[in-house]
Amino acid sequence: MIRYKVTLSETERKELLSITKGGIHSSKKVVHAFILLNCDEGDFSDKMSNEEIVKVLKIGMRTVDRVKKKFVEEGYEAALENRPTSRTYERKADGDVEAHLIALSCSKAPAGFSRWSLRLLADKMIELKYVEDISYETVRRVPKKNELRPWKVKGWVIPALQNSDFVANMEKVLDVYKKEYNSNLPVVCMDESPKQMIKDTRLTLEMRPGCDTRQDFEYERCGVANIFLASEPLTGKRYVEVTERKTKVDWAKFIKQIADEWYKDAPKIILVMDNFGTHKPAALYEAYEPAEAKRILDRFDFVYTPKHGSWLNMAEIELNVLMGQCLNRRIGEINTMQSEVKAWQAYRNNKESKITWQFTCADARIKLSKLYPSIHS
Repeated sequence: MIRYKVTLSETERKELLSITKGGIHSSKKVVHAFILLNCDEGDFSDKMSNEEIVKVLKIGMRTVDRVKKKFVEEGYEAALENRPTSRTYERKADGDVEAHLIALSCSKAPAGFSRWSLRLLADKMIELKYVEDISYETVRRVPKKNELRPWKVKGWVIPALQNSDFVANMEKVLDVYKKEYNSNLPVVCMDESPKQMIKDTRLTLEMRPGCDTRQDFEYERCGVANIFLASEPLTGKRYVEVTERKTKVDWAKFIKQIADEWYKDAPKIILVMDNFGTHKPAALYEAYEPAEAKRILDRFDFVYTPKHGSWLNMAEIELNVLMGQCLNRRIGEINTMQSEVKAWQAYRNNKESKITWQFTCADARIKLSKLYPSIHS
């Protein structure tokens, strides 16, 4: 084991003492000054062992060894200021290696794997002889620096390119969202979503100090309920119905509630919804007599979001909030689900939580320009 001996000159000792007694110095510099003073093996010093220095200064043994080594090998100033060593490190991933790694990350994963991992990328780089050896940390840094995450796949609804039907319906919806609030012509967004009913088969252990809530992995499926939701973004109101099914008749009954209960004073209602198979005027004629079906239909102006454009429906935002705040747990009975949803609805309506839509046709023509068809003169 190499033993580094620190011997200070009189001038060095006086300077270190002045550093420890006052003045504006970094905490690291003061600690190093104390180390050097207490390691001094000169004639007029009271030397301490490394163990004693560690105990007094509350530092690690490696810090003491590193300062002593710097003093012996690089001099007084280097030890005091903790200057970086003059070593040169060979870069493990140069531009050529990075280019190969990025191209590999963007390619299809090998047979038998759904996506690239750090281990797979490192092994493939060696297999293709791009490098002789490469660590997982080096592999991690290159995609991160280039904002690549090959191990992550994000679900997204992707419309077809140059789709005139899509952009026509999209711009119609965006024009509706620009309208000012009008109580005689409210803009209401409607959406629906299934929800699995699940109940516990074993008792959940409640949370207590030092112990989280514990829920058994075993559960029992109790069927599927359907969530109908109507939201008026400009007033911060929403109305939710939980039904056992999602047929045309169920949708027609929900539409009648919108017209006759929640917006009975509005002569006309603009209803934004997706182009789902049950969301058709014909459903009203399957649920009601022709005169009643026509009366309900005349109250609405239906505006459909384009196919693969459900993100344009603001009711989806409310559904996500409902799922996250209320239904992100096990509920095994539809009656319980209905009462819990009604409580959530009352809370949100009392807060008048509104949605501020900012995406416009002008934004769409820039950000979604690839969806617009080419103009042929």
